[in-house]
Amino acid sequence: MPRFCANLSLLFTEVDFADRFAAAAAAGFRAVECQFPYAWPAEQLAAALAAHGLRMVLHNLPPGDWESGERGIACIPGREEEFRAGLETAIATARTLGCRRLNCLAGIPPSGVPPARVRETLVANLRHAAARLEQEGIRLLVEVLNDRDVPGFSLRRTAEAVALIEEVAHPNLFLLYDVYHMQTMEGNLIRTLRTHLGRIGHIQIADPPGRHEPGTGEVNFGNLFREIDAAGYGGWIGCEYLPSRDTLSSLNWLRELGALSAP
Repeated sequence: MPRFCANLSLLFTEVDFADRFAAAAAAGFRAVECQFPYAWPAEQLAAALAAHGLRMVLHNLPPGDWESGERGIACIPGREEEFRAGLETAIATARTLGCRRLNCLAGIPPSGVPPARVRETLVANLRHAAARLEQEGIRLLVEVLNDRDVPGFSLRRTAEAVALIEEVAHPNLFLLYDVYHMQTMEGNLIRTLRTHLGRIGHIQIADPPGRHEPGTGEVNFGNLFREIDAAGYGGWIGCEYLPSRDTLSSLNWLRELGALSAP
């Protein structure tokens, strides 16, 4: 059976972020992920992980100015030094948390900049980050987002991310495959997973169109999980969804799978 981790940025929001570690452990999770841990002292988060027997399996690189609409800066010319500084911040945080996967949001290309320059910047930044993270024993991931939720995002389809990975040509760059975003953009989830499993370093799930828990939307997650298991995927599946009700009630699908540890 696939291994599931709780995304603490979207789950257990009934309590403050620092208290979500305890809530996840009490619900039966043994691993967690989050989007951006940088607003809290890494030592505090590491202590929470240790206190509750949890692993941090993934977080993102700093995204730029999230509140103003930025969704990563890796593709933005002129901000290479900021990207590298953010990478070092992410590395320091990952070291403290024991996290071995970092995800890069490529960003929204600025208007008026030639696409070739945007691409050159993105490739160079990812090549640098992949090499730097390899020195730390950390995998670099790059994610595709749907352009309904994030208009103008630079990577919108699996094929685009695969072509980018091939162009970067570094063995430490992998795909974060987000079921919610890819069902929204292209469907064919099982075929895509079969084709690109060797490039996939992490999977995240939510059920479109509402981005709620499995069983609330259009994806047949029973079939999907069987295929992931049969293909031999050994990584984690991040539960990065917006609960349609309280978080504990939204976990019934995991309990039915028998995928949560006894508290």
